[in-house]
Amino acid sequence: MAATPVTLLRRAVRPGNSGSPRTVLVVMCAGYFLVLLDVTVVNVALPAIGSGLGTDVGGLQWVVDGYALALASLMLTSGAAGDRYGHKRVVLTGLGVFGAGSLACGLAQSVGVLVAARVVQGVGAALLLPGTLAIIGRAFPDDAARARAIGVWAGIGSLALPAGPLVGGALVDGLGWRAVFLINVPVVALALLWSTAVVRESREDRARPLDLPGMLSGGVLLLATTYAFIEGGRSGAGSPEVLRAAAVGVVALAVLATAELRRGDDAMLPPALLRRPAFAAANTTAGIMNLCTLGTLFVLMLFLQSVQHRSALLAGLTVVPLFAPLAVMAPVGGRVTSRFGPRLPAAAGLLVAASGLALLARSGAHPGYADLLPAFLLWGIGCGLLTPAVVAAAIATVPAERSGLASAVNNTARQTGGAIGIAVAGAVAGQPGDQARFLRGFHAVALGSACLYTAAAALALTLLPGALAPTHRHS
Repeated sequence: MAATPVTLLRRAVRPGNSGSPRTVLVVMCAGYFLVLLDVTVVNVALPAIGSGLGTDVGGLQWVVDGYALALASLMLTSGAAGDRYGHKRVVLTGLGVFGAGSLACGLAQSVGVLVAARVVQGVGAALLLPGTLAIIGRAFPDDAARARAIGVWAGIGSLALPAGPLVGGALVDGLGWRAVFLINVPVVALALLWSTAVVRESREDRARPLDLPGMLSGGVLLLATTYAFIEGGRSGAGSPEVLRAAAVGVVALAVLATAELRRGDDAMLPPALLRRPAFAAANTTAGIMNLCTLGTLFVLMLFLQSVQHRSALLAGLTVVPLFAPLAVMAPVGGRVTSRFGPRLPAAAGLLVAASGLALLARSGAHPGYADLLPAFLLWGIGCGLLTPAVVAAAIATVPAERSGLASAVNNTARQTGGAIGIAVAGAVAGQPGDQARFLRGFHAVALGSACLYTAAAALALTLLPGALAPTHRHS
């Protein structure tokens, strides 16, 4: 029987494995797990944070989006920084920054300080995430061993998704919302010391120069877009603040386009790749996936706790059937994609997830668990089929030597979609204190997400490749 990711990690920490490739794998998986855990763990704590710091839905949107925006803005640049300055150095810096941000989050006395600390966390996560995979690749030079190691890395990441709501709920109910962040600190300290001891430095001999104009203009574009949606939900789409943010976004987009065209192949987002229809479709689909999933999840957790008055732990248990299929179905989706290509599993995953979200849009103010369960299962199974398909499609549609960049662009598209989705969903749903309006907004978010998924399925069937070339097949 095949070993599970957890079994392989247990073998890695046996005595005598210090400094071995397996030990490196354990340390890198620990960092990767923390990064993904913080994507979902904070959602369960949102109502407690809101009451503890006296903030509204807009403030809570920034608590989630501060992390996501920093992660999306710096993902591409941090990968290039690792190639240029050394992956170990960048990963260690990321761990330190992430730990400092986590400590600041746990000690924050106002929502403004918490949002700033979440941005610091996101910067650390962005520095950490690309380097973990690069270090694993260097530690396992054999192709077969590397493939197994990457499978463990991906499997551990998948476990973070269902673990987030459970860990977050237990910590919030038992110790308060600050524990959601403070628990990272000792884990990061251990990972930092261990990484220093066992990971070897590596860098590329011909690294590309950093695209600072692209990074800055892209970050301003994301920030302005997110601010416009969040402020639009507070003060209306025609308010001066929203119009100014929209104007800044338009200018930032123009600067980004000009900068990337001027840099050509050395750009953060090479225009030649974006002109490939299949590559653009794969990343558009990836962005829509997270826009709908994280946006709906944001209002769902407020619905379960603020409208249905479930405890944080019970709310976390409630959504386990949503996240567990992601961990279970991702390997299945990968095998289906390898055999049939990304087009069919991507479209099927989108349509299955859309059916789950459509069921969620029909729920009343106090649905029983039996009413929510089919919606969660369909939504999670669909995303489990979809995720490996869109990643494989993004990589398969570019030359092999650009596969690392393609993966980074795909990750950036997903993080960007998630940040914008949270901003849009919160603006549509409004404050949970007005239960009737919030319920209508929740239904609108779920139904709108189902419609977007259906449109993305049509895009996938039209533009994604129907089969993978042999060099892109994985067992």
